[in-house]
Amino acid sequence: MIQSMTGYAAASAESPQGALVIELRSVNSRFLDLQFRIAEELRASEPMLRERIAARVARGKIDCRLSRGGAMAQAQQLNAGALEQLRMLAANAAAAFPDAAPLRVADILRWPGVLTEAEADAELTRALLEDLCRRALDELCAAREREGGKLAAVLRQRAAEMRRRIADVAPLLPEAIAAYRTRLAERLREAMQEGVEERIRAEVALYAAKSDVDEEIARLTAHLDEVERVLNEGGTRTGARISPAGKRLDFLAQELNREANTLASKAAGLRIADCALELKLLIEQIREQVQNIE
Repeated sequence: MIQSMTGYAAASAESPQGALVIELRSVNSRFLDLQFRIAEELRASEPMLRERIAARVARGKIDCRLSRGGAMAQAQQLNAGALEQLRMLAANAAAAFPDAAPLRVADILRWPGVLTEAEADAELTRALLEDLCRRALDELCAAREREGGKLAAVLRQRAAEMRRRIADVAPLLPEAIAAYRTRLAERLREAMQEGVEERIRAEVALYAAKSDVDEEIARLTAHLDEVERVLNEGGTRTGARISPAGKRLDFLAQELNREANTLASKAAGLRIADCALELKLLIEQIREQVQNIE
């Protein structure tokens, strides 16, 4: 299925140390570009997140943010060793400075090492993060697929319009060559009295060869057939590798533009030239949309 490179997803889960929150933001990029903003205590999860995202996404700049919400009250506890050490220091300080005010509870709680967080269960945290990442990726891919479906519909519409323009070109060619033959014959009859017919035939044959656009029309049609095939099949997967549809469509847009340029240069009449310009406009619209496709 065709996927856009633009999307957003978020997911959260509760853990003994507080709420885990992951955000995925995806925008256009030529390649897969992963950026991570992860809370320091969760930094060890980056390789796992990178692996999971790369397995599901082929192109796009992905900004992954992983944070932990406010810790629950029961996640913190008093460190008995630190309290005993502080009590001894306070006693020594009171002996040296009898007039000093005693420690307040707030002072004690702010002392480094007195409050500690309950040790996290590494396996539980990893399992929560894997599930969190999976849910966020499911949501992100679904959003990218919805937008990709709309982009594919636009491309199919432009391709259909191109086919109509191409169908309009073919009947114009014999008429354009016949009109040129008539004009050329009139000019040659005015300039020459002998060998007119032979010269006319030679000039018309040369003109017909230069203005023959059957090959360009055939290639335009073949490229449009390939565009339809890619849109129907989407990206292809070979083993663990994903072949993005966007790169293939971008290449086809370039080839379509090349053939339209040749058609315009060989235009045998104003109507054919206008048709070639309309094709170029449609191709440019296709190229703009293709830049958003994975």
